[in-house]
Amino acid sequence: MSRSLQIALISTDYPPLRTSAAVQLRDLAQQFTALGHQPVVIVPSLTSDEPWKVEQLDGVNVLRIAAPPTRAATHFRRAIAEMWLPFAMLRNVHRSPFRSTKWDLIVWYSPPIFFGPLIWALRRASEARTYLILRDIFPEWAVDLGIIKKGPVYFLFKAVAAFQYAVADTIGVQTESNLAYLPSWTKSAHRRIEVLHNWLATTPNVGCSIQIARTSLAGRKIFVYIGNMGVAQGIEIFVELIQSLRHRGDIGFLLVGRGSEFSKLETERVSRDLNNVLFFDEIDPSEIPGLLAQCEVGLVALHPDHKTHNVPGKFVSYMQYGLPVLARVNAGTDVQRLIEDNGVGRVYVGYFVNELKRLAEELADDDALRKSMAERGKQLGRSMFSPEMAARQILVLAEPGPARGGQAGS
Repeated sequence: MSRSLQIALISTDYPPLRTSAAVQLRDLAQQFTALGHQPVVIVPSLTSDEPWKVEQLDGVNVLRIAAPPTRAATHFRRAIAEMWLPFAMLRNVHRSPFRSTKWDLIVWYSPPIFFGPLIWALRRASEARTYLILRDIFPEWAVDLGIIKKGPVYFLFKAVAAFQYAVADTIGVQTESNLAYLPSWTKSAHRRIEVLHNWLATTPNVGCSIQIARTSLAGRKIFVYIGNMGVAQGIEIFVELIQSLRHRGDIGFLLVGRGSEFSKLETERVSRDLNNVLFFDEIDPSEIPGLLAQCEVGLVALHPDHKTHNVPGKFVSYMQYGLPVLARVNAGTDVQRLIEDNGVGRVYVGYFVNELKRLAEELADDDALRKSMAERGKQLGRSMFSPEMAARQILVLAEPGPARGGQAGS
């Protein structure tokens, strides 16, 4: 592609937020720039007193738009805020220096599912091509976990999600199995659904504020969990695992992140008097390499009642930095096949801790096994989860030629 493209990259998350989505969008924006294009990240700002603010962050223009807070205390308040979000953002985009920009490509990240009206308006003004990076099949997963039922709220969310799909020329889902969730969407000739793997840029080890050698876990083989600790993860079984391994003075657990279940898990640690685990708040993404360098195994958790498929960002981090994984996931998921087919860890499906304990001890006790898994993980990270591969795949949409339709695998 010879010409430089004007790319709008839209998300709720971008640094200084520390979520996996924020890190991925940063890496993608920087890769677009490295390939000679002109991305502008458009992201809601909860702290600005002005309707918009433009800043340069690592060589990328970031347009921060005043918008209502979406990380509310209740699901109802969050839903109302997210439904209003695209309209508030659109109003303030029209006030910004980019109000007249003719976008060649509009790329947005979901969740949330509510960006449809914003994308529709920007696409109509620019006649741009549109690419949806779809990371959650919502509201289906919320039904699977019993968060909502198939009633009026479910069908409202289904309609919102359907509108979001309708304004996309291409949808990139995480895994092969997610292709089946949108079978009717590709009937239109100009639409395409494809697998767009998660991605992560590798960064140097610049150290970490968490120094395990200075904690009560010093000298132990560390099983680490990084990222969100919410209902969707079903992380409670790891508390049972931690308790079952209290007698192992050579094994320790480190949980670093945030989420609705974080305080509950800390309470469990205190009530059970677990001395083989420590909890830390989320750290800056630049510290992740330094943290993982101190650990032996990465933990992955997906609630077993999930029916949709997910490849968590933390899994990509573990692969990129050479940690074998111990995963508890839903049956038949693509991440299970990914781990088992590539020999990068151990997977458990179910609700009982004894088998998970056996797998954890196998990883802890076999140094050669962990080393071989780590090497295969690094190879998998380089071949499947690079930002350059993701950026080039998205940019295909803006290439001249006949409209493409249908479904594609990875």
